[in-house]
Amino acid sequence: MKSVQQEVDERTNLAGTNKFELLLFRLGGDASGNHSELFGINVFKVREIVAMPQITAVAGAPQHMLGVVNLRGQVIPVIDLPAVVGCTPKTGLNIILVTEYARTTQAFAVEAVEDIVRLDWNQVLSAESSNADGMVTSIARLDGEVDNSRLAQVLDVETILRNLMPPEDNLNAETIGPKVTIKPGSIILAADDSVVARSLIEQGLAAMGVPYIMTKTGKEAWDKLQEITRLAESEGGSAHDRVALVLTDLEMPEMDGFTLTRNIKQDKRYRDIPVVIHSSLTGAANEDHVRNVGADGYVAKFAPDELADTLRTVLARHHTNRPAA
Repeated sequence: MKSVQQEVDERTNLAGTNKFELLLFRLGGDASGNHSELFGINVFKVREIVAMPQITAVAGAPQHMLGVVNLRGQVIPVIDLPAVVGCTPKTGLNIILVTEYARTTQAFAVEAVEDIVRLDWNQVLSAESSNADGMVTSIARLDGEVDNSRLAQVLDVETILRNLMPPEDNLNAETIGPKVTIKPGSIILAADDSVVARSLIEQGLAAMGVPYIMTKTGKEAWDKLQEITRLAESEGGSAHDRVALVLTDLEMPEMDGFTLTRNIKQDKRYRDIPVVIHSSLTGAANEDHVRNVGADGYVAKFAPDELADTLRTVLARHHTNRPAA
């Protein structure tokens, strides 16, 4: 039998292979509880799974907030996830998933936990074109590229949390600080699959005064980098003349941020382009992997002042260390 540490290490090591593990669960179906669909979130974000405890209602709580629980000395808000996505549990809310996102802890009430499956990110496709409310980032093909594969909807927890518990807006000139300076004619290439995250990144980069190109997946960012390179080389330049820095999320359909970073750092055309990982997956294990794949910086979501400081530091260090042309 594997020890807890062995399981943690094994799951952590998946990050370097464009693979991840998805926790599958059910929220219920239509008004009568029929047609129950599978949903999923990354196992990395799940701290524990607990049978439904006693919940204390909180006066004036936001809609879909069931209340709070006292779990191992920590008071944690509990969100009615079926209500958020419009499902009706047939057997009730039986389990809570205690999760950690962007330095916050919260629990999601669900009807049932189904399984944990190991997938390659290329089995996960963006769902944005068919997802008007932004609560689902992608669709996972659980059986691979085969007809009638089982499908699971991967929830955009960042969007759900921000909609339910919007933080105070701290995006202003005082918190951002001095403008971020990059080489004239260059841009920051950014990638994130969350609608809310992209909006916040765009607002932050605009406040920093830097031009940018925003993409939705690691593969889209990689393809865009190739396109920029071809254009630059046709004009006698290089990718480094056009891309000052790559800013990437970790969890993305088709290609994750670890793989994107490794591809950049292993390609002689791009290895001098700094890469900063911007993720809600926090913790020492992920930060170790950031270093292992060669990323130049890591910043947790969502703190625009910390993001601006990290970009300034990485760009300044890169400018200082880069050999003269």
